[in-house]
Amino acid sequence: MALARRRFVHLAASAAATATLPRLAAALDYPARPVRLIVGFPAGTGPDVIARLIGQRLWDRLGQQFIVENRSGAGSSLAAQDVVTAPADGYTLLLAANANAVNASLYPKLSFNFVRDTTAVGMICSAPFVLVANPALPAKTFPEFIAYAKANPGKIDMASPGVGTTPHLMYELLKMMTGIELVHVPYRGGYVADLLSGQVQVAFSTITQVIQYVRDGKLRALALSSAARSDVLPDVPAIGESVPGYDASGWFGICAPKATPAAITDKLNQTINAIVAEPDMRKRLVGLGVRPLSMTRTQFGKLIADDTERWAKVIREAHIKVD
Repeated sequence: MALARRRFVHLAASAAATATLPRLAAALDYPARPVRLIVGFPAGTGPDVIARLIGQRLWDRLGQQFIVENRSGAGSSLAAQDVVTAPADGYTLLLAANANAVNASLYPKLSFNFVRDTTAVGMICSAPFVLVANPALPAKTFPEFIAYAKANPGKIDMASPGVGTTPHLMYELLKMMTGIELVHVPYRGGYVADLLSGQVQVAFSTITQVIQYVRDGKLRALALSSAARSDVLPDVPAIGESVPGYDASGWFGICAPKATPAAITDKLNQTINAIVAEPDMRKRLVGLGVRPLSMTRTQFGKLIADDTERWAKVIREAHIKVD
């Protein structure tokens, strides 16, 4: 009886190992054909540029083309849906962004759960925003801005690209942590012209969008939305220096469908980390106003889950809804 049981266990283990071999072979050969890298933002935008930089380096290192496909709409949710419903074979990837973590609560009727239905592959960079002000605003530093806002509730207009966008949520988080009360002015188009003219006084903006105006003295950089300073604007303090615990950086990385074999995602993670460590790549990313950042798959997955939970709380407490 014992011999029969041992033989059964041996045969079962052999069968499992045999079933695993084709998947391991596929992972070792990966990629054997071109890979689709889906981007949920229009061509020419910052995320698209980052995807094309990484895609080219992945092609160089892995010997197959990484084809960037733009699938904009619903804050990258349409792109995410394409990826979660694709075969889990490593040949359809997503340029994931913090917007995907936000959308989990912003769009409650999504047909997928981003944390549950994707697997974290590799981190590329964090993307702090900069809080800029029209020079006519009396506050010249971030602490002065907070003091002025508290002394003048409802008298400062803050522009954003729209309700539920990352800059809007950055303000709502700042409001929750400091008690300031600004007037949120959502725009459907660009707001920089109104910011320059003083029609609105402040905004959270990407660094690349406003850095030249800051250098020319047409806008004042008050603080970065991160916990640490940026190499692009080293003299601009981080909000986290004055408001402990505040960190509202954006981020970009690569995700895949949930059941993608670990051998493939591990290979991609190691390759992406090596690419991000390249001096030339780091220089190019910094030039885009982002901070190169590598993580293990586990660390990146935790960041996505933590961000999803944090923004869900902000959206819930601020009663943010989109049509």
